[in-house]
Amino acid sequence: MVFIGIGLLIASVIAFFLMSHTRSELHAMIAAETLPVAELRMLRQASDDIGAKGSFRKECEVVGGATAGPSGMLRSELTGTECVWFRYRIEREYEHVTYRDNQRHVSKRTEQLADHSSSQSYAIQDDAGDTITIEPGNLRPDKPEQVLNSYETAHGPGGSGLGNTLMRLVGNRMGGGGTLGHRYTEWVVRPGQRLYILGEVNDRRGDLTVSRPEKGHFIISTRSEEELRASRTTTHKFIRIGIFVAVPLGIILTIAGALS
Repeated sequence: MVFIGIGLLIASVIAFFLMSHTRSELHAMIAAETLPVAELRMLRQASDDIGAKGSFRKECEVVGGATAGPSGMLRSELTGTECVWFRYRIEREYEHVTYRDNQRHVSKRTEQLADHSSSQSYAIQDDAGDTITIEPGNLRPDKPEQVLNSYETAHGPGGSGLGNTLMRLVGNRMGGGGTLGHRYTEWVVRPGQRLYILGEVNDRRGDLTVSRPEKGHFIISTRSEEELRASRTTTHKFIRIGIFVAVPLGIILTIAGALS
């Protein structure tokens, strides 16, 4: 009982920090302006005119359609879908054998062989047709389109015929005996996909780009600002309710367990 109570209190502390982060994101979205690229260029030019070239920084929102960046359009690894960003995940399902009391016990387990996202810059074109480059770093877009969710057994045909791709991407990490099959999942952001971005517009590298601010939030999403705000509000509400329930319950269980 003591351990359950302590566990609830620890979970409440973690939930509190998550709630604070969610609230901070929500406030950042409410406070940030949604600016067209042309206006950002004017602000940057004004910064240059006062001798601050290379020092322009502006945290704001940019909305528009995804388009190719400096490196051009991409092709996703598993399905070859034309896109500006992709992510794939490969998992191996296998039999795990243990022996207890002179009996053989077999359970099914899963291990992750690969989880990779493209890192190339891409761009967003606003409603006026002006384009600005996005430097996503390691940030994965929120709610990308899933284009593949396929399972292939280890023996015989089936699935999408991704065996050669598996060998190329995973190589000697494919796994040994007991393999039952592999699951392939892939997500993409196609050209033209509507994107919402909250980040820092800057000219560190010369041209204007959107990237993660030194302090603050960085969001790239296929959902609208209204949808994101509603989601954050709901998440904040349920976490707060959970904390209000878990903290007193955790205290009661901890005290009761200590006294028993």
